[in-house]
Amino acid sequence: MLKKFCILLVALAAHFGAFAQTDAGNIVQQHAGDHLRISLLTCGPGDEEVWEVFGHTAVRVIDTPNHTDVVFNYGTFEFGPDFEMQFMKGKLNYCLSVMTFNEFMQEYVQAKRSVEEQELLLDWKQREHIYDFLQWNAENENKYYKYDFFFDNCATRIRDIFPKPQVFGKAFHFGQALPEGKRLTFRDIINVYFYRDYWTRLGVNILLGSRIDKPMTNADIMFLPDYLRDGVGGSTVSGRKIATAPVLILPGSQPAQGGLNYALLLTLGIALLTIAGLTVKKLKLLGKIMSTLLLVVTGLLGCLILVMWFATDHQGCANNFNILWCLPLNIFIAFFNPKGKGRYAVIAMLLIFVSFFLHVCKIQGLLLPEFAPLLLALLFVFGTIYKRSKTNTATYA
Repeated sequence: MLKKFCILLVALAAHFGAFAQTDAGNIVQQHAGDHLRISLLTCGPGDEEVWEVFGHTAVRVIDTPNHTDVVFNYGTFEFGPDFEMQFMKGKLNYCLSVMTFNEFMQEYVQAKRSVEEQELLLDWKQREHIYDFLQWNAENENKYYKYDFFFDNCATRIRDIFPKPQVFGKAFHFGQALPEGKRLTFRDIINVYFYRDYWTRLGVNILLGSRIDKPMTNADIMFLPDYLRDGVGGSTVSGRKIATAPVLILPGSQPAQGGLNYALLLTLGIALLTIAGLTVKKLKLLGKIMSTLLLVVTGLLGCLILVMWFATDHQGCANNFNILWCLPLNIFIAFFNPKGKGRYAVIAMLLIFVSFFLHVCKIQGLLLPEFAPLLLALLFVFGTIYKRSKTNTATYA
């Protein structure tokens, strides 16, 4: 009897011991993500390089028991011998890199750029999923992606983590990042950011096509770090906020004021010299020189537009209707006097008006302050070509 009783006690102890072990395992598993702290870092603009103008964003993960404080940075690229060519082709590979928080911050301390931090108010499971995804994404076979400034960059990569089914899924809703009641396009917003770099703004407005003139959605505008910060700051899951307000952890220097718009002065100067040369008889030689120069420059720009449209992977350069006034054949017209030159001039003038019509209809925007003088000068050039072609025809008759 005593022997049977002892066997029963051993069996019960084993049963409850296994139960307790399983239950303890569940507790450990349930709270495995409690030691993680995840936050969004939003870095202010810089003025050293073009890509610094729009700021930067990254994800910080603190793992207290393991004494790690790291930053997952989707904005890493490698300079190589063919860097410029790969960038021009739109085939430049960016990657997700991992560095310590101190290493990441050192760059912004030296550049005197601000950094803000927003802690993500996630449960243990959501923190685990984000951390696991970031670690998987940082592996050599997964970390590279083909960068696209508007549609696949450091901000959009982070933006697209939150709606993933294993993180928040359909219960997740971004906060309002797009100013309510405003129709904003990609072109509108980049022109705002280039408020000091007039030359770059002029160049990108020539080379970027109509795809960036579509009205942005709330998700679209979060391709920029500032708007991702705002969208995450107002995000909710089933009505519950998932991020704290941004906290400034590194002050930056005040951005410089916009200086004199030399790009506008140049286009105005070209227009004035061209029109004066074509309308004042004593300045006939000047008119010929300026007309030739304007036709050659716009013709070369037209060739570049075609290359960026058809020979590269830059999505923003597709469907570029600036080709209507930057006609590649202008180069030929500048140096030769083919039959039908007058007809070409009429068509060219009509295409300039079509370009303006597309701007009015919001199909493709024109940077009017800088473009208007050039378009007016081109109208004078083609008008003069047409007038001379009619005169020559009448003389020959």
